[in-house]
Amino acid sequence: MSERERDEHSGIETTGHEWDGIKELDNPLPRWWLWIFYGCIVWAAVYWVFMPAWPGLHSYTKGVRGESDRANVVQELSKLETLRGAQGAKLKSVSLEQIEQDPELQSFALQVGQSVFGDNCATCHGAGGAGAKGYPNLRDDVWLYGGGTLEDIQHTIQVGIRSGHAQARGETVMPAFGRDQMLDQAQIRDLTEYVVALSGRKADPAAVGRARQTFADQCAACHGPDGRGDPVKGAPNLTDADWLYGSGRDAITEQIWNGRNGVMPTWEARFSPETIKALAVYIHANAGGGEEEVASLGGVSAR
Repeated sequence: MSERERDEHSGIETTGHEWDGIKELDNPLPRWWLWIFYGCIVWAAVYWVFMPAWPGLHSYTKGVRGESDRANVVQELSKLETLRGAQGAKLKSVSLEQIEQDPELQSFALQVGQSVFGDNCATCHGAGGAGAKGYPNLRDDVWLYGGGTLEDIQHTIQVGIRSGHAQARGETVMPAFGRDQMLDQAQIRDLTEYVVALSGRKADPAAVGRARQTFADQCAACHGPDGRGDPVKGAPNLTDADWLYGSGRDAITEQIWNGRNGVMPTWEARFSPETIKALAVYIHANAGGGEEEVASLGGVSAR
C-alpha cells in the first residue's frame, strides 16, 4: 500500500481530494467534537428505548415509559374543563344579556372568547378582529347581517354564511352581472359611477343618470332603492364608507362583474353552546356593543 501524499507546507497527509489545485488535508476532528458526537449517539439509543420513536406499518414503538403527547393533551384539557366547570355551566344556563350584566361571568366569557377567537377566527378576521379585504372588520359597529346584537352574532357563529348549514345566512347572493352576461361593459361602468355617487363621492353625472334605471332594475331589490342595504339579506349599505372588497372604482367594477360572495364556516358542531356564547360576548364587547369599558384584550379595546 503506497504512502499518501503529504502537503509540502504543513507536512500533513492529504485525503487525495483536489479541486482547482487545492488539496484536502486529512486533519483529525477535534476531540471535543468527537465526544459530543458520540454522546448524541448514546443519547439517541437511550431515547429509543424509553420514548416513542420508530414508526411501523400500523403503529410505532411505544417506549418503556409509555409516553404519549395525545394522552397528555387529553389530560390537560380534562384539567382545564374541571377548572372551568362551574363557570362554564353557569355560562351555559344564563342568557347572553345576563352574562354581560354579571361582571365576574362577563370577565370569564371574555377570556374564553379571546382564546377561542385567537385560535379559530383570527386567521381570517385578524388578531385584533380588524378584518382584511374580503373579511369583515369586527371592531366597528357595521354589520352585514342583523344589527350587531348579541343574538345576531351568536346566530352567525352557529350557522355561518353560505356554509352548507340548513339555517346558514346568505341565501341571497350577489349576481355576477358581467361574467354571466347580465349587463354589458358600458352598463357596468355606468353602474360603478352610480355606486361611487351613492357613497357621496364625485362621479360622472352622465353615467349616474344612465345607470339610475339599471340600479333600480338590478340592484334595488337587495340594496334598497336608496342603496342603504338590507341586513336581513346581508346586502351591504352602499352609502357609507365601509367596503368589504375595496372602495376604488376597479374594486367596485370587479364586484359587479364577478359577484364575489364570501363564506363563513358554521361552528355549531365544533364549539359547545357555552363556547359560542363566550365568543359572541367577546365579539360584541370589542365591537362597541357593551355600555361600559370592560377590558383591553389582545390589543383590542373592548367597550
